[in-house]
Amino acid sequence: MRLQDAAMPDEIQSTPIGPRWRLPLFALIFISLTAIGLAVVYRDVANEGLVFDRRLLQPGFLAAAAALLLLHWYTDGARLHYTLRALGHDIPPTGMVKLVFINLFFSNITPLVTGGGFAQIWYLRRLGVPVGTGTSATTIRTMIVMVLIFAATPVLLLVIPRLQDVPLRGQFLFYLLLILLAYLAFFGFALLRPQWLLAPTHGLLKGMRWLRMISSRRHRDWRFAAERELLHFARGFRDYFRGGWGNVLLSLANSVLYLVTLFSFPALILVALGYEIDWFLVLGLMTVLTFIMYFSPTPGAAGIAEGVFGFLFADLAQASHLLLVVVVWRFLSAHLGMLIGAVITHREVARG
Repeated sequence: MRLQDAAMPDEIQSTPIGPRWRLPLFALIFISLTAIGLAVVYRDVANEGLVFDRRLLQPGFLAAAAALLLLHWYTDGARLHYTLRALGHDIPPTGMVKLVFINLFFSNITPLVTGGGFAQIWYLRRLGVPVGTGTSATTIRTMIVMVLIFAATPVLLLVIPRLQDVPLRGQFLFYLLLILLAYLAFFGFALLRPQWLLAPTHGLLKGMRWLRMISSRRHRDWRFAAERELLHFARGFRDYFRGGWGNVLLSLANSVLYLVTLFSFPALILVALGYEIDWFLVLGLMTVLTFIMYFSPTPGAAGIAEGVFGFLFADLAQASHLLLVVVVWRFLSAHLGMLIGAVITHREVARG
């Protein structure tokens, strides 16, 4: 039995990001901030310009990079696919491919890398998945990864020598633990006591109505939708664990592989450039970097990702290579998938 999708907000019914002018605007902001981030790495860390190394055109590196990319994209789609299967929905392969790249595109042009989930919910609704179920699936998929990153980051800050000199490290660890506890508490309430979240939700909507940010009709519609989808969301979590342990374990395994492949791109690039790399150190540094990116206010963490990467990896690569490593890492891990996602998103919005 599925709840109907009546009275959903206009933004979810039409497009995942509202007016079409926002897409090129966010893309322009992303490009500008990326350039600023690279300029900061050049000025404060590398002190040398971008010089391409032909070893990155060797067939061995290109083949390895292509294989790692395909595995990364596959695990990204598989972790959502098996989550959806646990919730009773089996999306065809073509739909899963589009979901992967739509997520990559919107995650990189929206602040706090939040847009990808909303865009996937929008596209899942086109495929017949109710909004509440789509919200549950994308949230579970994201929560698994975030819990892994949030739990590992405090340990890594304590054991990696490179991170011992982080300013205000003690305060950072304290607030990190608070964020982790608040994150787990919210989802605990959403799962076990969803009705406890209705009162603050109603208060927020009432405040928006009082400030005339929304009309009376929209207030009524959104209140109804929030109540229904919050209960549907909680039921989705319960259904996930009832959907067969095979699907649950496969979604967890693919989430771990997704992170491992994502964090392995810098190691692959550095090895191709002739460096001897501690792969586990690279994984640790990338975990901390990804944690910071989750809270970066810029679209896709543009600018911040490049600057922090340059700081973390300054001791692992020569100054003449550092800027090149940053550019190739971002191209492989974000920009290439983002470009593919832009084409797919344009076609899907045009069809809609």
